[in-house]
Amino acid sequence: MFFTYLRRELRRRRKAALVVASGLALGIALVIVVSSVTAGMGKAQDKVLESLYGLGTDMTVTKAAAAQGATGAQERPKFNFDANDSDDDATQSTDRVMVQGFQTLADSTVTKVGKQSGVANAVGGLSLNVMKVDGQFKRGEFKQDQSSGSGNAGGQGGYGGGQGGGAPQGRVEGGGASFDVNSYTVYGTDVAHQDLGPLTSSEITKGRTFKTTETNAKVAIVDASYAKEKSLAVDKTVTISGTKFTIVGVSTASSGDAAANLYIPLQQAQTLSDSKSKVTTVYVKAKDSTAIDSVKSTIQKNISGTTVTTSADLADTVSGSLSTASDLASSVGKWLSIVVLIAAFVVAGLLTSSAVSRRVREFGTLKALGWKSGRVTRQVVGEALVNGLMGGVLGIAVGLAGAYIVTAISPTLTAELGSSGGGGGGGGMMGGGMGGPGRQAAAKTLDIALTAPVSVSTIVIAVVLAVAGGLIAGAFGGWRASRLRPADALRRVE
Repeated sequence: MFFTYLRRELRRRRKAALVVASGLALGIALVIVVSSVTAGMGKAQDKVLESLYGLGTDMTVTKAAAAQGATGAQERPKFNFDANDSDDDATQSTDRVMVQGFQTLADSTVTKVGKQSGVANAVGGLSLNVMKVDGQFKRGEFKQDQSSGSGNAGGQGGYGGGQGGGAPQGRVEGGGASFDVNSYTVYGTDVAHQDLGPLTSSEITKGRTFKTTETNAKVAIVDASYAKEKSLAVDKTVTISGTKFTIVGVSTASSGDAAANLYIPLQQAQTLSDSKSKVTTVYVKAKDSTAIDSVKSTIQKNISGTTVTTSADLADTVSGSLSTASDLASSVGKWLSIVVLIAAFVVAGLLTSSAVSRRVREFGTLKALGWKSGRVTRQVVGEALVNGLMGGVLGIAVGLAGAYIVTAISPTLTAELGSSGGGGGGGGMMGGGMGGPGRQAAAKTLDIALTAPVSVSTIVIAVVLAVAGGLIAGAFGGWRASRLRPADALRRVE
């Protein structure tokens, strides 16, 4: 009887049911679109951070920045050239291997961090910047002035030697120096633990990755863009500060910007930079992703002289249109969704209540025939609940269509990781900063295609909202229907 009456009434009042369902659908669709776009913003932001942190990295530990003017806080790069009088045109070449940020930690810090409560794994890395200078000096030639030369020709002793000859008149021509400066980044990775760090955000597209036994081998992985620029390939060699490394793999960064141009075993990086048993960054994976803040506090409390930076800290420095759109989606979009949803619920409730007022005679007759107030209320709530579910189905369909359109159009957003306090210290000309080796790469502007992924949880939220909207509307109407008296109802004409 309940379902028979319900079906008949919904069919008879389908226009009113469609209006209620459409109002709820609008609010639910907006929630789905805003939620999916916000999720897409987060995904795009994570893509930017991956080039710095690598996949699976929750935070990094670096040396606290030294005070301005402190001894050893920074150093200037120096280049030494040999003076060789026998060959003026000899090519001069020198490499300068510098630690990015000029700040290092003892590699024992990695073990200390790994023992902290809440830490699942910790891996160290050494970020280097290599400046290679090639060129030559050329000695200038003295050119004697012709008029001066003829005037001095008759003097005793000739040029520079006669009495009264005077100083030679002329000028120096030619000479000078021409040098080419090539700068590139090198990252020393712990080949025994390759599950953390910037290299994890790149895919090996040619060759292979490091073997766990190659802890001190002269092997390297080159970024695809750098390999193309310098015509490097697998099995070729690349020279870093006089040491030849065999290229075993070519990697392609998922975000478009690699953390470094070259990756070599950590021990080799420490040897090249004269940084034995030193690292610049400790990459940390937390046991529980919801307890990152507490893990950060624990590390800062127990390990002095360090700065801990989480992905959330780093995300705050992402600027550009991505940041603007993210703020818009998370603030304006969220509040707009809430306002529209509340309005949809209120309108649905009022329309249901209004429909009940137009059915006074009907409900009065049912009560006179023996229907209890609770049964009448359940009937109204049932109709409103079905309207809500129809609105939910319609809202999910419209929301999915909206998310698909956003993904299909794929507006391109720009993102740039700006400098921020709490970095790896030093900074200097190399910009050693908060994420380690990716700091320099992240200073470039990245173009990110926006997507709007719809998760299962978003669909579940939409269904819950649909049910809630139906129940709220039913509560309005049910309350109104329960207050009807059969005698009063029968005196009124619909």
